[in-house]
Amino acid sequence: MQGAIFEWKDIEPKTVLPGLHARFAHSGAMSFVSWEMEAGSPFPRHSHPHEQVVHMFEGELEVTVEGVTTVLKPGMVAVIPPNAVHLGRALTDCRLLDVFYPLRDDYMRSDAPNILQSAAGAGG
Repeated sequence: MQGAIFEWKDIEPKTVLPGLHARFAHSGAMSFVSWEMEAGSPFPRHSHPHEQVVHMFEGELEVTVEGVTTVLKPGMVAVIPPNAVHLGRALTDCRLLDVFYPLRDDYMRSDAPNILQSAAGAGG
């Protein structure tokens, strides 16, 4: 695959759940999600086969991974192992970047915003 350059501002944001707004970009092997989360917005308990790396830029995000809760703050990076059950909540307005390996084919679909909604409805 040839290299690519993305401008987040040029990618249309999608509301995944109320208060959770995402922009999706992909390389040949990884998926990237730029999040803007409104204070108080939760994301449901779920898991996936991808390794996930969370880079915090602004705000405070409470994350529970396999029953252990941590508050992520600017400058922190969290690594969530494949298949780990996790959930969270924006304690303040947040801006962060998720990186997933391998590529998330499900995030490439036109209905990508429905992925977490399905997890919320299914309880996991």
